[in-house]
Amino acid sequence: MLLGLARGDDSVPGIGERKMSEIRPEERTTPAGRFNSEPGVNLQGEDIVWLDYDAAVSMHRVRTNNKKERRLERLASARPEDHRISYGCVNVPAGFYDAHVKPLFGNAPGVIYVLPENKSAREYFKFMPDAGR
Repeated sequence: MLLGLARGDDSVPGIGERKMSEIRPEERTTPAGRFNSEPGVNLQGEDIVWLDYDAAVSMHRVRTNNKKERRLERLASARPEDHRISYGCVNVPAGFYDAHVKPLFGNAPGVIYVLPENKSAREYFKFMPDAGR
């Protein structure tokens, strides 16, 4: 999958109200969290799954309209840094989206977790400490 260009666990406040051309590279994060997903459609009429509508973060098929970004090449790369390109959305291969995401999340609300990068999952989600530790 492809993720936001910048590492981070949170979206910049108000980012979903800004034009993409106004979003600086360091603001292009994929937020961590527990998301109540909703099926939807983007401005181009493509089906997507909203993770955070207010922050304009969704999961969708990888887009290849900008050849300079080499998104399919990046998907195939084993180098984690090559997977950093999006404005914050989670981009997945079209076949994976059609076979797994769309049937599970494309027709009804669901719950999707995005794990944090900067904090541990235990810290981010405030899990209870293990009783044996």
